[in-house]
Amino acid sequence: MRSVGKERPWYRNGLKFTCAQCGNCCTGAPGYVWVNQEEIDALAETHGLEPDAFEAKYVRRVGVRRSLREFPNGDCVFFDGDLRRCRVYENRPRQCRTWPFWDSNVRTPEDWDRTCAACPGSGQGRLHAMEQVEAHRSVLRL
Repeated sequence: MRSVGKERPWYRNGLKFTCAQCGNCCTGAPGYVWVNQEEIDALAETHGLEPDAFEAKYVRRVGVRRSLREFPNGDCVFFDGDLRRCRVYENRPRQCRTWPFWDSNVRTPEDWDRTCAACPGSGQGRLHAMEQVEAHRSVLRL
């Protein structure tokens, strides 16, 4: 007897991704890196700051939400342009940890193709099982 339930996604055999350390996801057009209080607290500790002081320096309000600040060129405030890497990689927000397996990137094969065109690590390297992709995808909807 077949179980009735949600149809398996188009990427049921998994998706490949290994970070190429290119910085494309941290740079470019202005955007948002959403953060919650737990992430702010962890980043504040990394910087030896109280959460309120960290938030005043590195976080901006967008309506009722909070996002990391950006440099004028759109780069994340924690992106080191000289070294081409994240300065808070070990404590990066969940939005960054779940890249590229965001809902907007894996909704359709065409969305994934666009992601692979923008991110040299997408579609390459380590195979992530469908369950791993789904776990990342469910963290937040972007």
